[in-house]
Amino acid sequence: MCDTCSMMATSVLQMTKLMNLEKKKPSPTELVILKSLWQESPLSAKEIHLHIEDKLNWSYSSTRKTLDRMSEKKYLKFENAHGIKVFYPVLEKIEILANFVSDLTQRILEVDSPLPISMFTDSKLLNENELDKLEKYINAEFQENE
Repeated sequence: MCDTCSMMATSVLQMTKLMNLEKKKPSPTELVILKSLWQESPLSAKEIHLHIEDKLNWSYSSTRKTLDRMSEKKYLKFENAHGIKVFYPVLEKIEILANFVSDLTQRILEVDSPLPISMFTDSKLLNENELDKLEKYINAEFQENE
């Protein structure tokens, strides 16, 4: 493959990854809801609202609308349990967090190597096993971009 073709293929691959990242990049408010569901699920809309109301300071109807939008985007799934709609996360915690870390590292900070995973050891969201998975995922992302 010629050098020009190789560079074009690399650019197309990077653009495809960026588009996929944008598709799976929840907004800050959606991320708050996902974090709540990653810690405990399934939850009803009311339970989710109780978990997040101090962080977002918004009404129950705003929570419901956001849950509906997130379900439409396939970020969440729901089912009825005893007549109550309960929600589960569809997006995987490690993949989404790795996307945010990679985006911060590469696009915003313009760092060409992964951040040390030790930065996240005090996370309330990640246990030891998840930290290992996150590190592997981030390292794989960087190796693909080289």
